[in-house]
Amino acid sequence: MHLSANLFSRILTFSLSEKGITSAQPMLLAIESSCDETAVAIIRRGPDGPYLLSSLISSQIEIHRQYGGVVPEVACRNHAQRIRPLVQQAIIDAGVTLDQIDAFAATRGPGLASSLLVGLAYAKGLATATGKPFYGVNHMEGHLLSPFLELGTVPPHLGLIVSGGHTLLIDAQSHGNYQFLGRTIDDAAGEAFDKVGRMLQLPYPGGPEIEKHAREGNPKTFRFPRAPLKDRPLDFSFSGLKTAVLYQLQKLDDPQAQLADICASFQAAVIDTLVRKTLLAAEKTGHKIVTLSGGVACNKALQEELRLACQNEGIELRLTRPALTTDNAGMIAFAGLLAHENRKPDPLNIGIDPNLSLTALR
Repeated sequence: MHLSANLFSRILTFSLSEKGITSAQPMLLAIESSCDETAVAIIRRGPDGPYLLSSLISSQIEIHRQYGGVVPEVACRNHAQRIRPLVQQAIIDAGVTLDQIDAFAATRGPGLASSLLVGLAYAKGLATATGKPFYGVNHMEGHLLSPFLELGTVPPHLGLIVSGGHTLLIDAQSHGNYQFLGRTIDDAAGEAFDKVGRMLQLPYPGGPEIEKHAREGNPKTFRFPRAPLKDRPLDFSFSGLKTAVLYQLQKLDDPQAQLADICASFQAAVIDTLVRKTLLAAEKTGHKIVTLSGGVACNKALQEELRLACQNEGIELRLTRPALTTDNAGMIAFAGLLAHENRKPDPLNIGIDPNLSLTALR
């Protein structure tokens, strides 16, 4: 059984011979199923860095759009239906056989418990059947390391991860050596985008829709709050911003008439907060490399504002390749490959952890 083309998207496909990759270099298959995307990727260490031989995503956005958000039971059922044919197709696209895979990896947390179970169980099953090692990967580590996939190594840097469930500032000294500097104390930035999108009666997910309308709006029309959190200056809070938008909508006779200005003003408040705190963290740590990753990293306005701010401070900004910003198995494959090269495999009785901490990897 193979997936029809409309059920998945190919991120990348390289042939082995095209990149001068030999059988002596390790190859790993990874599965990502932490939320509502079923994804499979195959990666191999090449002579000048890792290469994704195949990377496929089967999205459930259209399914969950009718509910206005992700329904865990629906997500789990669709993962179970899609994972086997997706793995088969990834192997075909990579031009390899299952026996040629040297190791397997899967996301074990954080995420939705029922979704995590599907991918983790399938990857452990493949490892058991082939007698190959298995690695459980932290989803947030996948995001954190994704800007360095082409480089193949992880230099000291400050990582800003902005996604639907997380907003994090991380001091990364090397692979596996991470320290939290800041995190959201309530809503994550991506979650705030989605909730404000629902207030504005925009389709799910709200982030891309708000960004689209914001391009036509004036970000100075409404002065929405930026939570300073003076006692916790590197942490984030977007709940008050979300409430401020709600109160503003209640004051307007026709919110839809000012949709673009509302979107632009809300987005500006989020971006100002993210950029300001990131630069503060860079000053505190002395890092000269800042990375931006996670689903919200697709936002062009955020990329541009952070790029300009970093340039002004003499800081290098590394962005995640667009195809690897949202949930995908390519980033899990890279994190799994580094785990394969730097630590012992995980026992096959290892379980999921929906609240897995990134610093637990140290």
